[in-house]
Amino acid sequence: RRDARPSASLCLPQAIVWDEYLTGPFGLIAQYSLLKEHEVEKMFTLKPGRLPQADVKNIIFFVRPKLELMDIITDNVLREDRGRSPQRDFHILFVPRRSLLCEQWLKEQGVLGSFIHREQYSLDLIPFDGDLLSMESESAFKECYLESDQTSLYHAAKGLMTLQALYGTIPQIFGKGECARHVANMMIRMKREFPGSQNSVFPVFDTLLLLDRNVDLLTPLATQLTYEGLIDEIYGIQNTYVKLPPEKFAPKKQGEGGKDLPTEPKKLQLNSAEELYAEIRDKNFNAVGSVLSKKAKIISAAFEERHHAKTVGEIKQFVSQLPHMQAARSSLANHTSIAELIKDITTSEDFFDNLTVEQEFMSGIDTDKANNYIEDCIAQKHPLIKILRLVCLQSVCNSGLKQKVLDHYKREILQTYGYEHILTLNNLEKAGLLKPQTSGRNNYPTIRKTLRLWMDDVNEQNPNDISYVYSGYAPLSVRLAQLLARPGWRSIEEVLKMLPGPHFEERQQLPTGLQKKRQHGENRVTLVFFLGGVTYAEIAALRFLSQMEDGGTEYVIATTKLINGTSWIKSLMEKLEPAPF
Repeated sequence: RRDARPSASLCLPQAIVWDEYLTGPFGLIAQYSLLKEHEVEKMFTLKPGRLPQADVKNIIFFVRPKLELMDIITDNVLREDRGRSPQRDFHILFVPRRSLLCEQWLKEQGVLGSFIHREQYSLDLIPFDGDLLSMESESAFKECYLESDQTSLYHAAKGLMTLQALYGTIPQIFGKGECARHVANMMIRMKREFPGSQNSVFPVFDTLLLLDRNVDLLTPLATQLTYEGLIDEIYGIQNTYVKLPPEKFAPKKQGEGGKDLPTEPKKLQLNSAEELYAEIRDKNFNAVGSVLSKKAKIISAAFEERHHAKTVGEIKQFVSQLPHMQAARSSLANHTSIAELIKDITTSEDFFDNLTVEQEFMSGIDTDKANNYIEDCIAQKHPLIKILRLVCLQSVCNSGLKQKVLDHYKREILQTYGYEHILTLNNLEKAGLLKPQTSGRNNYPTIRKTLRLWMDDVNEQNPNDISYVYSGYAPLSVRLAQLLARPGWRSIEEVLKMLPGPHFEERQQLPTGLQKKRQHGENRVTLVFFLGGVTYAEIAALRFLSQMEDGGTEYVIATTKLINGTSWIKSLMEKLEPAPF
């Protein structure tokens, strides 16, 4: 509770009422055991009605500043039994900022006075891994590009200022896009307004690269083909956890047949703390099988060692290695099961057909006319999000669709899936994802050739280029980061002008004595901040660049939200319930 001042009353037993969306991100920084040490007796999810019974003095609401949540809190407070003894005290913590609008709303409902403390908890950037930070702001893209609401950009700038206070001023800022420009301006202004916020720390980062998601709308629409990317595409990774179908994980016991199969999904945490996952997460899925079978042989051989242990010393050594070996064996079993689940999908005809169309669009084949596969999918009523991803991909790879083709797709979608989706199509157009070709010319081929976005001879097993993460397509966003490091953006001025938004460079003065003297062979460190979301495939591509022998640059990644094509399109969809006639 960085910003909230504890009072005497808060040292008594307390219960936390959570806005459900916050439990995942908070779980990454404070486990329940830690909260228990601080007198938290109970935890509840925020929902309408009476609060559950709990023998506590304090009830603390942890919520995002959203009006619909204020209605639920109002309901909770009004239903509280005032006759009970002792009375419970209410407190509210807004994450990441207090909101006047929400407090005004609570006042109008007559409950604002019930809260003894009204504070904020500045949770801007949450660590997801050693090289990955996210704000987990699910509506940042929609707010920035559809509603012209720059709140999330302010939080991004605040998060970057906190990072600089801890790890030193970042001497160089590069950016591309309108939102990137706003964030850089806010950072410069905050630095001017709080001159004392700079502390004398040697800078860890050499460069900050701010990238707007709408500079590269193509990448999230394509199907990610890394191991981690496919897990996210198929099952969805939430705050480093994934829920998987349980049948593949049931322990096989002799003679029991298939009875008592677990029904609860198998929940696994995925991060680099797990040795095997760290090794395979960023590989192309086609290269994962051989790693798993190699690992299986190594682990079997290690367990066989026990037969050769003769002396007490050898037996003791074997026993000391046992916990690590058992953990490795269980990790291997889990990832073998996940790989089997994914393989069932990637070897299906539908997956192959979908991927073929995506790759044709990305390599510039037939992007200017209505696509037969898309029409067939609409006719068979495939999931709407799948259709929208493909149509948007075609539009982006053609710098917009001819009006006739666009109208044809829209008509087919609305007639098949319902007219309530007209608002969603409108949102996609506003965001630049599905739009008519205005200038009459398609810039994508020029961008593709200049930035080498399509590579025909991709090596999935031992990659030599970032295009392996999509089996041929190199993410535009990551290509920009790669070219910025070497030879610099001056070499691609013309293409940068074709992409939306300004590109710029700012330098921040370092306090005297803190200028970095680079040792020979020491890597530069660049923080890449994606405004509007980043995919796991892009993260894999940046990690690949970090590990390149002659790369010379290490990357740390920050973002407003971890996304994939499905979650991204979903965030732009309007939920309109058809009228109950």
